[in-house]
Amino acid sequence: MKVYTTDRIRNVVLLGHGGSGKTSLVEAMAYLGGITSRLGNVTDGNTISDFDKEEIKRKFSISTSLVPIAWGDVKVNILDAPGYFDFVGEAEEAAAAADAAVIVVNGKNGVEVGTLKAWALCEKYSLPRMIFITNMDFDNASFRKITEDLTEQFGKKIAPIHFPIRENEKFTGYVNVVKKAGRKWLEKGQKEECPIPEYLDEYLEKYRETLLEAVAETSEEFMDRYFAGEEFSVHEIMMALTQNVSSGDIVPVAMGSPVQLRGVANLLDDIVQYFPSPDKRSVAGINTKTNEIFEANYDFAKAKSAQVFKTIVDPFIGKYSMIKVKSGVIKSDDVIFNIDKDVEQKLNKLYVFEGSKPIEIPELHAGDIGAIAKLDKARTGDTLSTKATPIRYGKIEVSIPYTYKRYRAKNKGDEDKVAQALQKISHEDLTMKVVNDSENRQTLLYGMGDQHLEMIQSELLTKYKIEIELERPKVAFRETIRKSADVEAKYKKQSGGHGQYGHVKMRFEPLGDLETPYAFEQEVVGGAVPKNYFPAVEKGVQEAVLKGPLAGYPVVGVKAILYDGSYHPVDSSEMAFKTASIQAFKKGFLEASPVLLEPIASLKVTVPDKFTGDVMGDLNKRRGRVLGMNPDHKGNQIVEADIPMMELYGYCTTLRSMTGGSGDFAYEFARYEQAPKDIMDKEIAARAGEE
Repeated sequence: MKVYTTDRIRNVVLLGHGGSGKTSLVEAMAYLGGITSRLGNVTDGNTISDFDKEEIKRKFSISTSLVPIAWGDVKVNILDAPGYFDFVGEAEEAAAAADAAVIVVNGKNGVEVGTLKAWALCEKYSLPRMIFITNMDFDNASFRKITEDLTEQFGKKIAPIHFPIRENEKFTGYVNVVKKAGRKWLEKGQKEECPIPEYLDEYLEKYRETLLEAVAETSEEFMDRYFAGEEFSVHEIMMALTQNVSSGDIVPVAMGSPVQLRGVANLLDDIVQYFPSPDKRSVAGINTKTNEIFEANYDFAKAKSAQVFKTIVDPFIGKYSMIKVKSGVIKSDDVIFNIDKDVEQKLNKLYVFEGSKPIEIPELHAGDIGAIAKLDKARTGDTLSTKATPIRYGKIEVSIPYTYKRYRAKNKGDEDKVAQALQKISHEDLTMKVVNDSENRQTLLYGMGDQHLEMIQSELLTKYKIEIELERPKVAFRETIRKSADVEAKYKKQSGGHGQYGHVKMRFEPLGDLETPYAFEQEVVGGAVPKNYFPAVEKGVQEAVLKGPLAGYPVVGVKAILYDGSYHPVDSSEMAFKTASIQAFKKGFLEASPVLLEPIASLKVTVPDKFTGDVMGDLNKRRGRVLGMNPDHKGNQIVEADIPMMELYGYCTTLRSMTGGSGDFAYEFARYEQAPKDIMDKEIAARAGEE
């Protein structure tokens, strides 16, 4: 592929609800751009952008793929992002690397939750956007209805620029609102001029009025001409549209049928015409040598810098760091400095990716997207620059995973292999994390939802040939006491030679602080237990609190007081007093009204107003205490509640099905509270069964 200068580049992310037709649209673009010689489809698993085995098997996108399409003298870097919510991290990385977005809406299903989430992502990254309605060849696809819904949702920014012509219920052509002209479809997306059917005149007038109002607002001169009833030329409308789309004041709506190659060439034309090249966007980092702001702004004349926005790790093709060049020109023989890892490395090759196919390229100009192979230390979010001008850009923000399950290797001895494979996957997937919960002797796998965790399990099997089992995780209970107890314990052992002798009298009582495992005090009078054995007694308590006598959970909030005992001048030892202390602890703990404490989370659920009743009802069933509700001023309520951590298992799936995918939640550990008796009895019985 040839080298493109910054002004000849468009970086566009495709966003939208899962199943809206993004991958089919990319396939049509790739075909028209000459990358492929035939149209693949998702069902057959032969598309350019869904090439991963998991994607082919599941028939939907799991990771973002890059397809650069040469359109005229411009390169359009298409980032095809997954629409399913479990893979939102991929969409967030793609949006961070893009300069504009096409939100794809399925003509059969209309505006869906994923459409709203795509819009919110564009808002977060201030991305100019267009909306493309697919499946216009379907009988029940209603452009008018979808446009009305979009306007109701997003306001007067919505401006249709093409709308369909139907004859005998067939999608036969379209009306170009800017040019006030009809076009009829021919073979392979070709078209010819045709008259506009009379029944569409009212829509043309309505849509054109929306456009002209927006054009008039770009300058006072235009406003005066608009009110004077003057016509704008096609060129003036297009120039005003370009300005308004770049600033986000207008969101054009186009439509088509990618499987029939209809409307796709128009969309590519519109991307080139209306979307900004990278040099029209601003980006800044910090020059860490001078501590000054470095205004990169995709200027090819400035010091070279880039950011890794995605990592590909594959056992077969190796590791690639996908980069977006923020300034300067990066060449294949450059020496690059990674400020985040403090390492310098000579590049040996630069690539652009066409789906799964790396194509070597001599250089990448500011604003372009490409890949570097074998940057061993580099991770997603790292900044690459030169040592002379070391730059750091802000990290890419991705969603935090809250769904987790316990995992274990199916075959004994595979633990290390699993750990290594998961580490590789974590380089690719920032929304996955592995947590070692040593106190419950379990390892936890966190992801964005159950489907995400299943996909990781499947990927381990297909890519790394390792099987893991996913199970319900154990909850990190704690044990404490509610009353006081006074006990004594004697450890006495006689065998040939020296014996063992340790004798303690101790009181145990609630400490009143559940953050601290224990506090140790001594009130021994008259040397009944010599001072040099006090540390051994405390050591016994210290060891005993690690695994409580009730159900084997860590103990918190216990005060242990050594007040008496006895010793033997020959047989007493630190070991004997430590053992006596452990025995006293177990006895005293069980006599002092022991209870289990369960972890409580502070939960925030963000849902559209209409679902708050359902959500609150469900939280009550889960033993949650609703503390209040606050509007987020975007049509949602934030429900705040305290909820036992064990009740959050499976919550992600329940919330999504209850709210049609529009609900989000986040939580953090708040404190420990006494568990109800039925929960406590069940847990003690379960632990007894494990022993």
